[in-house]
Amino acid sequence: MSKLPNGWIEMIAEEYCDRVSDGTHDSPKKREQGKLLITSKNIKNGSLEKSSAYNISIEDYIEVNKRSNVDKWDILLSMIGTVGEVCIIKEEPDFAIKNVGLFKCSNKTDSYWLYYYLRSKFGKNYILSRLSGTTQKYITLGDLRKFPIFSPKNFEEQKAIVDVLSSLDEKIELLQEENKTLEELAQTMFKEWFVNFNYHGATGEMEDSELGEIPKGWRVIELRKIVDTINGYAYKGKELVEESLEALVTLKSFNRNGGFQTRGFKPFSGNPKQKQEVQLSDLIVSHTDLTQDAEVIGNPAFIFENGGFKKMYITMDLVKVVSKEEKIDNSFLYYLMKRREFKEHCVGYSNGTTVLHLSKLAIPEYKLGLPQDFDLIETFSSIIKPSIEKIMNNINQVQTLSETRDLLLPKLMSGEIRVEGFGE
Repeated sequence: MSKLPNGWIEMIAEEYCDRVSDGTHDSPKKREQGKLLITSKNIKNGSLEKSSAYNISIEDYIEVNKRSNVDKWDILLSMIGTVGEVCIIKEEPDFAIKNVGLFKCSNKTDSYWLYYYLRSKFGKNYILSRLSGTTQKYITLGDLRKFPIFSPKNFEEQKAIVDVLSSLDEKIELLQEENKTLEELAQTMFKEWFVNFNYHGATGEMEDSELGEIPKGWRVIELRKIVDTINGYAYKGKELVEESLEALVTLKSFNRNGGFQTRGFKPFSGNPKQKQEVQLSDLIVSHTDLTQDAEVIGNPAFIFENGGFKKMYITMDLVKVVSKEEKIDNSFLYYLMKRREFKEHCVGYSNGTTVLHLSKLAIPEYKLGLPQDFDLIETFSSIIKPSIEKIMNNINQVQTLSETRDLLLPKLMSGEIRVEGFGE
């Protein structure tokens, strides 16, 4: 920052914080049970992804915490690989850290200020300027301790800014939690009806099939009998343009945590086939995966937003799934493809090392048991559709709130915009 706003001061992190340290650099042995060890790769998009963390023994947990014990409202920062990913701990922690920067502040407001500052362009620029390493980037603890931080001298102004940004984040989190609940309820209903066979009108009479026992009168079919899959467009680099009314929906449109995101859109000018066009509420599935743990391959997603484009087309990394049956719609197909069994099936049909590719036979050859007349499926969809519409609504609200926060964050954190009642 070339010039500090009136009433602001500059400090370095080791002055601003009560303590700046980092987690262990050793690699405690993995255990089936114990305490979680959080590493840099577990910090993503402002939060912790504990599902990919591993357990260490209680003894190792105690030993690691002698170096860096994590508390509520501490700030964690990825120091290696995905350097600069940051999160704030909002609950009492139950984990230790490895190769993660730890910032401890004297109060919640100071912690939130630092959290938003690290996410601002000023924080990111400092991190980029201090990166070391060739094959894998990292930042040193010394550089974290010297991190320059600008903040209002008046604590009330600092708190007012934090309140503006955190209120937006809280609204985003509430909407995301609501979506999570709606998703879980829909998946539970799908499992009860089409896996456990506990649905209205179920007789309890079962018969053997190649998939195990299914209700009497049901049949085992391959998905090819009820859906068509449409391959995406193989675009050329020269077809990508700065501005266009048409966009490609790409692999980046798939969030690793599930769902759809518009940041994967690419403006282009090309000649795809009409059948490769997608519209709102269409169902697409990832056919390519760049992640190390097959996090994206075979994942389904709805097209929920057009990003302001008049037309959208899927790329060759995706397929569009279209029902052949009037009584079977995307609501049913989506929750079918959200099942762990479908994911495992797709992983088994994928090949490649650094990049995974899904066989064109994966979706068509997936087998499932279904009732003969599909009436049960139609009933399921009619119940679930309002939830899907609510989820899509919430996602759009989250996107709007996120854009507002991201627009305000650098301006508030630099003093370009002052909260009413403060400043000159």
